[in-house]
Amino acid sequence: MNSEKKNIILLAVENRQTHVYALLLKREILKDSIFHVVDHEGNSALHLAAKSNDRHPWRIPGAALQMQWEIKWYEYVKNSMPMHFFVRYNNNSKTAREIFTKSHADLVEKGGKWLNDTSNSCSVVAALIATVAFATSATVPGGVKEGIGAPTLENQPAFDVFSISSLIALCSSVTSVVMFLAILTSRHQEKDFRSDLPTKLLVGLSFLFISIAAILVSFCAGHFFVLKDELKNYAFPIYAVTCLPVTFFAVMQFPLYLNLIWATFKKVPQRSYTAVS
Repeated sequence: MNSEKKNIILLAVENRQTHVYALLLKREILKDSIFHVVDHEGNSALHLAAKSNDRHPWRIPGAALQMQWEIKWYEYVKNSMPMHFFVRYNNNSKTAREIFTKSHADLVEKGGKWLNDTSNSCSVVAALIATVAFATSATVPGGVKEGIGAPTLENQPAFDVFSISSLIALCSSVTSVVMFLAILTSRHQEKDFRSDLPTKLLVGLSFLFISIAAILVSFCAGHFFVLKDELKNYAFPIYAVTCLPVTFFAVMQFPLYLNLIWATFKKVPQRSYTAVS
């Protein structure tokens, strides 16, 4: 123990040393001796897990994802503690749950603002794609045959690709807009950062990427009929250059998408480590 009566368990929990704590959990012989210790203020390991760490040690960007991993860390420690520690009071008559709510109020506010900013920027792109996809899906390349109303190019493979991709772009973009609007209208409570808000953002980004890919395929397939036969060999390089700006946006948002997947499906948060000489 140190001068504050904190042993290795309390220090590992306080400093978010997930690997150390997980290693000690495997030592069944130690649980009865060092897992029930409290410090000089009466704080158990659960109290220390509930306290906010200003250094933000988690290996994840964004205040919302930081909050998600704070909740996961608190629940991970809680599930490893005895039942009577859940309602234990420290010397200040505070439970671990009360400490968690009070110390993370600022992070909840920052996480809500971060989610709103991200949803605002993505919803604008999704709304633009939905507008273009609606106009595209209602337009028939080559027109229709007089008298029967059937598309002139109905048996062309490119026309089938155009029809399917434009419909996918419309449905995906509308779903993405709905998900981002659900985030913007959310109350952003503490419990919502556990899975509700990150899942909505993950679903919204997923459908946004699908709609971006579908609208690009729809554009290329529909424009393919415009080119003359002698220019068809140059169509694909032209389309590749044309799609670069939209693809650049998707690439910029892709790291956020990967972090969302990692934070959502990872049960135990991972700490960032720096080398100390």
